[in-house]
Amino acid sequence: MAYKAPLRDFTFLLKDVLDIDRYSNVPGFADASFDLVQQILEEGAKFAEGVIAPLDRVGDREGCKWNPDGTVTTPTGWKDAYKQMVEAGWTSLGAEAEYGGQGMPAVVAMAFGQMTAAASPAFSMYPGLTRGAAAALHASGSEEQKAMYLPKLISGEWGGTMNLTEPQCGTDLGLIRTKAVPNGDGSYRISGQKIWISSGEHDFTENIVHLVLARIEGAPQGVKGISLFVVPKFIPDADGNPGERNSLQCAGLEHKMGIHGNSTCVMVYEDAKGWLVGEENAGLKAMFVMMNEARLGTGIQGLSIGTAAYIDAVEFAKDRLQGRSLTGPKNADGPADPIIVHPDVRRMLMESKALIEGCRAFALWTALHADLQDSEDEAVATKARDYMGLLTPIVKAYLTDRGFHVASNGMQVHGGSGYTEHYAASQRLRDARITLIYEGTNGVQALDLVGRKLASNGGRAVMTFFAEIDAWVAEHQGNEAIRPWLEGLAGVKAQLQEATFWLMQNGMQNPDNAGAASTDYLHLFGLTCTAYMWALSAEAAQARIEAGDSDPFYAQKLATGRFFLERILPDAGAHLAKLKTGAAAVMALEADAF
Repeated sequence: MAYKAPLRDFTFLLKDVLDIDRYSNVPGFADASFDLVQQILEEGAKFAEGVIAPLDRVGDREGCKWNPDGTVTTPTGWKDAYKQMVEAGWTSLGAEAEYGGQGMPAVVAMAFGQMTAAASPAFSMYPGLTRGAAAALHASGSEEQKAMYLPKLISGEWGGTMNLTEPQCGTDLGLIRTKAVPNGDGSYRISGQKIWISSGEHDFTENIVHLVLARIEGAPQGVKGISLFVVPKFIPDADGNPGERNSLQCAGLEHKMGIHGNSTCVMVYEDAKGWLVGEENAGLKAMFVMMNEARLGTGIQGLSIGTAAYIDAVEFAKDRLQGRSLTGPKNADGPADPIIVHPDVRRMLMESKALIEGCRAFALWTALHADLQDSEDEAVATKARDYMGLLTPIVKAYLTDRGFHVASNGMQVHGGSGYTEHYAASQRLRDARITLIYEGTNGVQALDLVGRKLASNGGRAVMTFFAEIDAWVAEHQGNEAIRPWLEGLAGVKAQLQEATFWLMQNGMQNPDNAGAASTDYLHLFGLTCTAYMWALSAEAAQARIEAGDSDPFYAQKLATGRFFLERILPDAGAHLAKLKTGAAAVMALEADAF
């Protein structure tokens, strides 16, 4: 089914809810008036809908082809679509102007990224990984490395990857065996095998720049002995063009459940030439820049797949005739009513709509804080940095989990038709499932949240978040029209605060309590963030209605927000009750009892 970008919702969120024009003093926003942003997104929607989306099913059916010489052929039409993307400048939208980027705010680039990821999640991964590699080099690379690689990564002329995982280690990167031996001239010989490397080999670009974690000979064991290296497929010559072929190759492709159009590679390095990025034994810190970019991108990917699944489900529900409405025929001239008249189908569609719209607002609000890290006001910048650290695991895990849930709802709405490959519902579900796993499983994100992020800087970030919600609720207490959202937000914030204090008391006494509570805590936090977004959205929509705007969009927004309050937000109580039971029941059985 045809993808249609949610431009109306993007307009509402960027203009009415986030009011991005008020940030003209923040770098990137001075030349990004809302009118310009709207034009950019309108053109981006045309590209996503007209160029990328038609290729998504092609990519699922054909997949990528590994060739005996180690090269990879991407699905029919994909190489040309990528060329169009580069020529139109879409790959450089949010990148630094000093290296050829357009310097648009992250919140604008994320909105465009949501459209491309919904149009084809597998396709969007190629430029997505390249953006992450550029970010890591920008943060930790030498001036020479930045000058060499950033312009071509940002333009999309070259591709980029991240190489972490090995056969014996995924999350536990301290077990890495890939080794780096100094050559004596500033370069290193990199040898080892990496697996599950997204976009590791393809035919889009003339060169691929791999960022590889490896251990220098004699380095400390564990994560304290990991370094990061830039290892290009072709070593740039004196003019910066692809020169000598490096001794690395794709040894094969993984056979996957979904995202077939992306080349997920086994990469083998045999004394490949690489250069240290940043300091020795500080590779994990440097790579975390790219990993955090990837985690945010994965959250957006999960949300975007859910968006596409919801669009498909609505179209199907309006067309599919089955049974009659419980309150009498709604399609009297036809043999049956469309299934959208049935309350349980409406329940699934409303649940999907409320989750997608709330999570979309949360994603853009988070991206705005990524921009505010560069504010000249140090208090604003500090708060933004705190929030980005706190929210990244929530964006990754909560948005992917909810996106997969929406994709599952989409298949259920399709019924038996969704279980066949005639419709896209099956692909949506298959594509969405990986987002809960890669870039750190959602369970790992939950542990990161409760084990690291809550305690960071003495809990400053979470306390700032609580204070922000308290202040917003207090400021709007006189607005009777949005009282249900005020009460819902205040209630769930109180539940999250109670859960936070419970973790502080019980997690320190027994770390298993924190581990057993972590997933419920993350979902409670995600619900709180989404409730905040729905309160902001309700206030903005109500203001437009009271100003005399008769656009039905605003009344529809309020109706969807009320569904969230009544049918989704009550889940917060269950998460709180479960997490407070601690680890006893979770850890009760011995391993051999399973």
